[in-house]
Amino acid sequence: MISYARQNTEAQPDGTPAPADDHIAPAPRVSVQAFCETVETAAAVQSAGEDRRLSKAHLKIQMGGMAAAIEAYRTAPTPNVIILETEGRDDIFTGLDQLATVCDSGTRVIVIGRLNDVALYRELIRRGVSDYVLAPVSAIDVVRSVCGLFSTPEARAVGRIIAVVGAKGGVGASTIAHNVAWAIARDLTVDSVVADLDLAFGTAGLDYNQDPPQGIADAVFSPDRVDIAFIDRLLSKCTDHLSLLAAPATLERVYDFGAEAFDSILDTLRTSMPCIVLDIPHQWSGWTRRALVAADDILIVAAPDLANLRNTKNLFDLLKASRPNDRMPLYCLNQVGIPKRPEINAGEFAKAIESPPIASIPFDPQMFGSAANNGQMIAEISDSHRTTEMFLQIAQRLTGRSETKKPRGSFLSPLFEKLRAK
Repeated sequence: MISYARQNTEAQPDGTPAPADDHIAPAPRVSVQAFCETVETAAAVQSAGEDRRLSKAHLKIQMGGMAAAIEAYRTAPTPNVIILETEGRDDIFTGLDQLATVCDSGTRVIVIGRLNDVALYRELIRRGVSDYVLAPVSAIDVVRSVCGLFSTPEARAVGRIIAVVGAKGGVGASTIAHNVAWAIARDLTVDSVVADLDLAFGTAGLDYNQDPPQGIADAVFSPDRVDIAFIDRLLSKCTDHLSLLAAPATLERVYDFGAEAFDSILDTLRTSMPCIVLDIPHQWSGWTRRALVAADDILIVAAPDLANLRNTKNLFDLLKASRPNDRMPLYCLNQVGIPKRPEINAGEFAKAIESPPIASIPFDPQMFGSAANNGQMIAEISDSHRTTEMFLQIAQRLTGRSETKKPRGSFLSPLFEKLRAK
């Protein structure tokens, strides 16, 4: 019999796909072959193969269903995953028994069928089928099923990547990224790492008052050495829940990278850290585009002027087209209310982009300037400042979590704690 891993289907009882904005971990480099009965299912599988989470998988689609699969593997090795569409019931078990005689050990099977029958599902699972998905299927159904084979339920929250990028240079995207990451780590108590991808001019080390001897450059220039232990040595600990993968911020070398230069680093971080915040520099290259498209959630930071509006609109259009099965990107306005500067208000931004900003952060040069010069976060200078609350709200939207920080007590709290101890 084929050696399968059991996997419960996540299709809803009526057969409609589950929401597209839940976290789905990307699949590793695996081979997937689909044998479809209908053109509609073949189109859904083809669309799934273009999803970012299956970008490393090698997908091949054939028509003919179960019979074609049995015939194909009589003379060829089986892939890591086989997707089978079947329109009947009686032929499923007979076909699976025949397929078992020609399959390699370790191959996993996903069956797409039209019968919403619990008894059928249980029998398929008993025979070792990994997942049963009810037709008609969408692309996200296929993505969720394939990716689910290579992740465990307890690991679902691990490796969420949040990319923060400025719509234009100088809009404070790095400052927003660092303060939001601080809120995720401190207020939501999620172990997080900030990866400063601006190797030449990155400011994360300054903002967190860190000067580590090693950082992300050591990893990107030594891809063969990248593993969990190596990355751990490069991390600089900022707080109990926040670490930093700092940029060298030197001009001794030119930082020209290929599109896949950061893949191994991000893949390794995914396996060991629940939340990764990418501080992406304002430049357009193969690797910055790849990092944005591959992120789980995206925050665009814009100033309230025409150039930022145009660039935000362009980024939104590109990301929506490149990520049809993902949540919409989010954006916030920063440096709002500079005296005597004409501005485009949030309503006009929302009308043009067809989505409102999640926050409008006011211009406060005294507060932000002091934080930058002192190597502090806004929350460290003033925990009650309105911008501190905005960063927490942004962190909650990006992670889907509520605040877990203990409420602040009164000035008598230390005395009460001593009395309780006695």
